[in-house]
Amino acid sequence: MKDLRVSLDRMDEFDQIIDARTPLEFAEDHIPGAINAPVLSNEERVIVGTLYRTSPFEATRLGAAMVAKNIGQHLDTLFVDRPRHWRPLVYCWRGGKRSGSLTTWFDLIGWRARQLEGGYKGYRHAVLDTLNVRAKQFSFIVLMGPTGSGKTRLLQALGKAGAQILDLEQLAAHRGSLLGALPDRPQPSQKAFDTALAGILTKLDPARPVFIEAESRRIGTVTLPDALIEGMRRAACVNVQAQTSARLTFLLDDYQHLFSEPDAFKSQLGRLIGLHSKETVAQWHEWIDTDQRARLFEELMLRHYDPAYARSGASHFAKQGQAVTFSFDPTTDDCIAQAGRLLRQLV
Repeated sequence: MKDLRVSLDRMDEFDQIIDARTPLEFAEDHIPGAINAPVLSNEERVIVGTLYRTSPFEATRLGAAMVAKNIGQHLDTLFVDRPRHWRPLVYCWRGGKRSGSLTTWFDLIGWRARQLEGGYKGYRHAVLDTLNVRAKQFSFIVLMGPTGSGKTRLLQALGKAGAQILDLEQLAAHRGSLLGALPDRPQPSQKAFDTALAGILTKLDPARPVFIEAESRRIGTVTLPDALIEGMRRAACVNVQAQTSARLTFLLDDYQHLFSEPDAFKSQLGRLIGLHSKETVAQWHEWIDTDQRARLFEELMLRHYDPAYARSGASHFAKQGQAVTFSFDPTTDDCIAQAGRLLRQLV
């Protein structure tokens, strides 16, 4: 029997990448561009796995029947219009029976199908290797500054002005603070975040500096790779400064969605009890109830975020003391022009 397996470095040779794992596995992470054609459903995989502990033979027999049924359904629906010379690459968790079954049927039909050696597990190892190696190749310029100074807006403007950027908060779907969850996007899984980050790092040019926003090790629920953290902490820094009034205006615009769910907002602030007294947090809750937005955000900015920033910044970034100071107004329409001014300042 001919060997239908191919290595990871040959992925570009194929017309389509097929993920034969369950929908839950696919949702957690998958090879970019892959489509999901599960040969076992979420429930079927649990049934077969449970049975395997007591009777491997019966589990294999039952699993084979389920796989055959599901492959037949895919052939009648998902793959019904594929041309004669279609060339798919199929993978599962470890390059085992699930992707092997689908690859064999594709090959018997006449499609030039191949199975990814090592499966998703091998791909995952390659992603982690990429993160470790590529993150060490760049010279970063870290944008620092207190909450509301518009670091993310400046970072995006720098990208539009032609600079290389790495927007970690966009990849993480989180602003990195207690109130940083986005209203319209859930955070990715850790594996999906790593995959997306590795893809971006692969495209960046190591010969050019990369602007990045100062972040802690965790952004919401995802964790940054050690190599990237190390690169950020030894990087050159830009201290982004904005007027208090501009910061307040910016925060009121950027976080206005919090007031649409006041109970959830109050619950989030309740997590600050311990850092702040119960009486202080109760006062903040009252300002939510009475829609005193400016008063609340000014208080949060000056009593919570600014002291927290002052405590954390110096210990994390070795070159903060030599940082270039840049005055930025995140509330205007000329952010790209301001970003250009920063680029000229750094030349």
